[in-house]
Amino acid sequence: MAQSDVFHLGITKADLKGATLAIVPGDPERVKKIAALMDNPQHLASHREFTTYLAEVDGKPVVVCSTGIGGPSTSIAVEELAQLGVRTFLRVGTTGAIQPHINVGDVLVTTASVRLDGASLHFAPMEFPAVADFTCTTALVAAAKACGAKTHIGITASSDTFYPGQERYDTFSGRVVNRFQGSMEEWQQMGVLNYEMESATLLTMCASQGLRAGMVAGVIVNRTQKEIPDAATMKQTESDAVKIVVEAARRLI
Repeated sequence: MAQSDVFHLGITKADLKGATLAIVPGDPERVKKIAALMDNPQHLASHREFTTYLAEVDGKPVVVCSTGIGGPSTSIAVEELAQLGVRTFLRVGTTGAIQPHINVGDVLVTTASVRLDGASLHFAPMEFPAVADFTCTTALVAAAKACGAKTHIGITASSDTFYPGQERYDTFSGRVVNRFQGSMEEWQQMGVLNYEMESATLLTMCASQGLRAGMVAGVIVNRTQKEIPDAATMKQTESDAVKIVVEAARRLI
């Protein structure tokens, strides 16, 4: 790996050219697509789940860095980017909705997350809320509406696991521990919109350390209807969410 100022990302502070905002998808393959929607995209490094590009919005530098799946790897990316000068983090991803009125292709902007993870506890006790920054949330909502997306704003359940923590029984064992049996129905009753796997860590980490963070996700499946998303729809929804996060970055930069 090339010279780096941080342990995992393989980049230096000089590489970021003063960037203070980062877009953080989970999937490394999404990074290049996001950077391509901005000016002068440049690949900086790829190491493990972390792929990093630098691009420009209105002449100002923006980092795009993948986090991988889940809270622990997300915390590494956010920590190391913060060490290099980033202060605002916009997460973009795909999600499974759990409210019947939300349609595939809609966009969800997260105001706060249910902390079904473990990594967030390494930054703040459970009593501390996983809450999004108001300015980031406002920018994401405005960007989604400007892009013509049907937008829902509310709370996300953020789980460390894809299967038991999101109460899926189509698994090797078919078993879900008592803690999560019936949990999806409870979250639905409380108005929780969706499940994903990174926002609890991101939002807790940033809110407790004076950093800004926001979260937007495209709905690729509604779990009240089925479990497996349609591939073509998933690709379009991902594309729409990516356009929204770049527009939000433009408003925040």
